[in-house]
Amino acid sequence: MLKRSEKNPKKDKIIGTNPISRRTFLLGTGAVIASGTLGIPFGKAFASNENFEARYYENINKDTVRCLLCPRRCVIPEGKRGYCEVRENRGGKLYSLTYGQPCALHLDPIEKKPFFHVLPGTKSFSLATVGCNIECKFCQNWQISQSTPEMIETKFRSPEQIVSKAHSLNAPSISFTYGEPVVFIEYVQDIAKKASAKGIKSLVVTNGFYRQKPLEDLCKVADAIKIDLKGFTNKYYRNICDAELKPVLDSILKVRSEGVWLEIVYLMLPTLNDSPIEIREMARWLVKNVGDNVPLHFSRFFPQYKLKDLPPTPFSSLETAYKICREEGLKFVYIGNVPRNETENTFCPACSKKIIERRGYNTKNIHIKNGCCTFCGEPIPGLWED
Repeated sequence: MLKRSEKNPKKDKIIGTNPISRRTFLLGTGAVIASGTLGIPFGKAFASNENFEARYYENINKDTVRCLLCPRRCVIPEGKRGYCEVRENRGGKLYSLTYGQPCALHLDPIEKKPFFHVLPGTKSFSLATVGCNIECKFCQNWQISQSTPEMIETKFRSPEQIVSKAHSLNAPSISFTYGEPVVFIEYVQDIAKKASAKGIKSLVVTNGFYRQKPLEDLCKVADAIKIDLKGFTNKYYRNICDAELKPVLDSILKVRSEGVWLEIVYLMLPTLNDSPIEIREMARWLVKNVGDNVPLHFSRFFPQYKLKDLPPTPFSSLETAYKICREEGLKFVYIGNVPRNETENTFCPACSKKIIERRGYNTKNIHIKNGCCTFCGEPIPGLWED
């Protein structure tokens, strides 16, 4: 596994240091809003010795620990941090620096995640903390994912506060999104447990770059997981995301085997991961390993972060990928980030009637009752409202 110094030496200057100053975090996109704007009372901010002890690590010796969250298995000496920069070794214990410290809170249409087979037409209370365990050169939320705790002003919000706010907003779900939930997994788990007691579902939007044990534990409290499958070659994962493909495929298999609702997003980048041959290989792998009912979202790329010179994805490439996956037997294939196209609607695989109509994030005319198409009675997989 590549070390950060091989791919991103600028960040190495931050790991294990105590920043001299703090700056207010300014979000560069309109996708999320800074925490504190939804009327959640501020709690007490964590002092430096009050951060939350991580749940997934082991001691190598008195002063060194190994993080067991993701495939990097970072070996972290005293006073240093792992790749994600939000887990720090203090006195031979690994601490999460972002537990209870959301940097973004928002009430989103659930279609924005995107989840198309989970409570369509509803809002999801969404949150993130800083940090990520990979670095995608196209990241649309890099201001969150590639930041460190010192770069963003936050206030403590307990899991109880998060659930209470979601309940007050009549949100039937809480989404862990924008950044990467694996790096704040303990916060996710504690919120999800309390949300379940209130009848609120927990949705995880993730890159899937996990080790099996943490993911297995997450599956016990999550109602649905959306995995971003960045590409279908290890070369792409290494060069564009500083990660590896196999752990992500293993995560897809794990989520499916645990019975958690699964959806997959494939952000298509021109010339980098849009090969029809690779798309067909991916479609065949999905049908063989997780079945033909898993929703697959092809998302249009727009220049972001370190790939600003790459053009947006041609719609023709997305159409080609859509046709390939339908030919290979996938029943629910969608194209996103392209307003007003027919492929953002859901069609019954039996009678071909339009059973969910979408226009961007607006959903109407839902013809599903008791999990079945109202026209022909065909079961439609997903998590639907009663």
